[in-house]
Amino acid sequence: MKTLWVLVIAWASVAPAAAMPVCSGGHRVNCVVDGDTFWWRGKKYRIADVDAPETDASCEAERRLAAKATSKLKGLLANDFAVEPTGRFDRYGRRLVIVKIDNKSVGETLIAAGLARRWQGRKEHWCPAP
Repeated sequence: MKTLWVLVIAWASVAPAAAMPVCSGGHRVNCVVDGDTFWWRGKKYRIADVDAPETDASCEAERRLAAKATSKLKGLLANDFAVEPTGRFDRYGRRLVIVKIDNKSVGETLIAAGLARRWQGRKEHWCPAP
């Protein structure tokens, strides 16, 4: 039983009651912000080591891709998922976590779909070069 307790602390398994909506309004509990950020149980999380396009980007191409990434994350988090804390926070105070579904990384799923890329230490623009 003690070993199981340690496992539960290291991995928080979550079974959503329903699909998580896209966040709106001021009070956020369970919702998806964009392709790499979500709220769960009133806490804000960012998928570690990925960079997804921004919904408020300067170009239409990035905003369209951001909408697809947000929709994909929303669909993925409608399944049972596990959250592994990294013990790190980003500069906005978001908890950096590894999210897995059926032991497969959600970040890697987003990268494979072309909706995110590996984090390179800074935000990169997704807009085409002029």
